[in-house]
Amino acid sequence: MLQIIHETHDYIVCLKPAGLLSESHATRQNMVSSLTEQTGRTVWCVHRLDRDVGGVMVYACTREAAADLSRQIASRTLEKEYLAIAHGELQGSGELTDLLFKDSRSGRVFVVERQRKGVKQAQLTYRTEAFAQGLSLLRIRLMTGRSNQIRVQFASRQHPLVGDRKYGSSEKTPIALFSHKIAFCDPSTGNRVSFRSDPPADYPWNIFFARKDAPATAAENGRTY
Repeated sequence: MLQIIHETHDYIVCLKPAGLLSESHATRQNMVSSLTEQTGRTVWCVHRLDRDVGGVMVYACTREAAADLSRQIASRTLEKEYLAIAHGELQGSGELTDLLFKDSRSGRVFVVERQRKGVKQAQLTYRTEAFAQGLSLLRIRLMTGRSNQIRVQFASRQHPLVGDRKYGSSEKTPIALFSHKIAFCDPSTGNRVSFRSDPPADYPWNIFFARKDAPATAAENGRTY
């Protein structure tokens, strides 16, 4: 059963498990069909996570809310914050800007040098939270939402994410990338709301988070409920 953090008439905020598709699919199990089965409600996917990545997501429950949330994504007022663990030591903070091309035949994304058909600009900001055992814990905010964006941008700088064997890691663990927080304006009230959850307590997260699993939380106007 999916963990639901918060539910209103307009949307459902929940935790997507790693390994589950975030969008509808005709034959594979996915978040849309699973949420519909669990809640009895029709839901719309307004943003996505890679199948092998877990964390906080929001799904619209009305067409109007789907349109509103999509507008917030386009205007970058819907904020997404990720936690990741990368190989090597990254210092301080920074902004990464690249041109990305997705090869539909291989399913891989590449950093390229020039603009051409199918190439899209990708931007993110990051801050290094800690460094231990040759690994860096990163807090990342996306400015664009490209396929495999975080994974490719760091791998292209010789800092692949732990467990991301597709882009250069040799670790046989789940990809160390987690959708930690999402914030947006409630489609009905206009109030700013935010929701977060901490990553799992297993390797490599346990290097930096010496705790048991923490519950997901929802905060609105500075209050936690």
